[in-house]
Amino acid sequence: MADDGRRQFKRVLLKLSGEALREIGSHDNISPPIVESIASQIKTAHQGGLEIALVVGGGNFWRGVSASNRGMERATADYMGMLATVMNSLALQSMLEAMDVPTRVQSAIKMENVAEPFIRRRAMRHLELGRVVIFGGGTGNPFFSTDTTAALRASEIGAGVVLKATKVDGIYDSDPHKNPDAKRYDRITYQECLGKRLQVMDATAFSLCQENNMPIVVFSMNEPSNIHRALIGEPIGTLVTA
Repeated sequence: MADDGRRQFKRVLLKLSGEALREIGSHDNISPPIVESIASQIKTAHQGGLEIALVVGGGNFWRGVSASNRGMERATADYMGMLATVMNSLALQSMLEAMDVPTRVQSAIKMENVAEPFIRRRAMRHLELGRVVIFGGGTGNPFFSTDTTAALRASEIGAGVVLKATKVDGIYDSDPHKNPDAKRYDRITYQECLGKRLQVMDATAFSLCQENNMPIVVFSMNEPSNIHRALIGEPIGTLVTA
């Protein structure tokens, strides 16, 4: 921790849901003002020398699990969801580059006309050269969530933390929407999360973080500037560590 209480990280991976890019109640899949706000916060943190990678979901366009539950073959539904993540990645890239932030999109599904293929060493070199890297296309495999993608890519590139932006301001001992007396944790261990059955990420993603000793910060992105605050290491949300 720094003297001002900030968590010190050189390289971070920010995980955003696809729904984070759309306005509540809007029929538009992507809200340019919201994307602009996210990109602006990333730019400010990036200007401080932070190495930033992103994983964004595709739920504003498509949810593979939901489509599978309605009768679509699961692998096909998941591949469609992966394509949705690439669309969101391109939207973020476009806004960041409009703000003069050098950005690269790497896709786990080959589509050379719009994105680089995911190559671990190339991604790390982009980060070292000051470029923001956005990982699209999930893991390239069906049956895995974008939470798992975030945990996997963070481990592969040697990130210091996974920052998970959510609708709530941290991890609680029960649902804060149902229990007004729910307790929020400032800090909690992997074992405590498992013992209390707290849903931080899906099981595969959480196991990857635990096995690789990858800290997770769960925070609310609904508050103005919270993405920037999380990126620069302000102690917001809940920190999950060993």
